[in-house]
Amino acid sequence: MKKIEAVIKPFKLDGIKEALNKIGVTGMTIAEVKGFGRQRGHKEVYRGAEYQVDFVPKIKLDIVVEASMVDKVVATILENAKTGKIGDGKIFVLPLEQAIRIRTGESGKTAI
Repeated sequence: MKKIEAVIKPFKLDGIKEALNKIGVTGMTIAEVKGFGRQRGHKEVYRGAEYQVDFVPKIKLDIVVEASMVDKVVATILENAKTGKIGDGKIFVLPLEQAIRIRTGESGKTAI
C-alpha cells in the first residue's frame, strides 16, 4: 500500500476528484492548508494598499491505494492539476505499513 499526498490549487479539486473516481479511487481525505514554495507567497492590493501574502491557500489530498495503482493515480492528478503556472503544487508518494478500518477491524488492502 502507498499513501499519496498531493497539494493542489483549490479550484482544481472537483476535476481531480471526478477523474480519480473514474479510475477507481474509492476514497480520499482533503484538508484546506496554507503554505508556500519557491514563489514565497504573492503580493495583493486591497483598497489601494499593496501587501504580501506569505502563505498561499491550497488543498491537500491524502489518498491510500494499492501499490499497483500509484502510477495511474499520480498521472491522473498531474493531468488534472496542471495549469503550467507557478504554484500548481506537489505530489508525494509514501510507503504505508498498515491500514485498519475502525468499524470492522479489517486490515491491509481490504481496509482501503
